[in-house]
Amino acid sequence: MAADDRLDDDELARRLREAHRRVRMLPAGEPGQAAEKERLARRHLAICDLAKRDPERAAARLDAFLAALEPSPDTPRDEENTVGD
Repeated sequence: MAADDRLDDDELARRLREAHRRVRMLPAGEPGQAAEKERLARRHLAICDLAKRDPERAAARLDAFLAALEPSPDTPRDEENTVGD
């Protein structure tokens, strides 16, 4: 395999590293937080393993994983806004 064949994989690798960083930075002080952090770390490892065999499918799962890691907004506004606002 030539080095040029892996250019697309570089983007996936960068995003996998970003996901790893974000999971690592999660708080784990309380028992519930530690269990959630472990669950997310295992999910990340499963995506990394899948990336070795099926990079396209791993990229799709990584998209969903990163979306789940996004913090929820502090002030949900959907209930307050009327249609058309």
